[in-house]
Amino acid sequence: MYINNMNILKKIFLVLIIFFAVAPFVGASVIAASLSFDPKTVTTTNGGTFQIAVTIDPGSDSLNSTDAYVTYDATLLKPTNVAAGTLFPTVTNDLSTSGKAYIAGLVNDTASPVTKAGTVATITFQGLKDGTGTLAYDCSSSKIVKNDLNATNVMVCASNGTAAVTIGGGGSSNVPTPTGGAANGLTPTTPPTTGGELPVTGTFDNIIKFAIPGSIIFMLGLAVRMIL
Repeated sequence: MYINNMNILKKIFLVLIIFFAVAPFVGASVIAASLSFDPKTVTTTNGGTFQIAVTIDPGSDSLNSTDAYVTYDATLLKPTNVAAGTLFPTVTNDLSTSGKAYIAGLVNDTASPVTKAGTVATITFQGLKDGTGTLAYDCSSSKIVKNDLNATNVMVCASNGTAAVTIGGGGSSNVPTPTGGAANGLTPTTPPTTGGELPVTGTFDNIIKFAIPGSIIFMLGLAVRMIL
């Protein structure tokens, strides 16, 4: 009887070890940090204007800053103004480069990082002619900087959004080709790194998402077999 009780206690102890080993990972998943537009579809007249927000989602991270390079067809659109959002306390911009608008947001105190999704800034564009185009993010230049000592770029290019633009009656127009971006069917490339970044393609996210539940089920099943 004593031996049987010891065996039962050993099995219970083993189950507890497995439980506490996998519990921290239950429900855990890596959510990609990304840039998007709001709205994702806009229409205006030839000569008319529209506003579109540059938005950011920190995913699972807390952020210190972002550098967003918005690409557009310079024959179709002209950025005329940038209004700062409320997510980052400091927002700057540069509209001097044709075909690419630069928006930067940063915190003033690293003890108060950005941890929620929101608007970095709102850009006003003017339509220059009838046509259609796409707003996208240049992934080779854009960054989402994590609140860590390495200032890690955690942006996942494949998760970045685009926006479709129609001016007047639409028609053909040049579509910007964002370097390294995920828009227009291009394969995203890895953003500038400082070490420890997430894979750009999001493959690691998918591996973690499916591997952890499978491992948990396997270990729990093994423990049940040992008890029975």
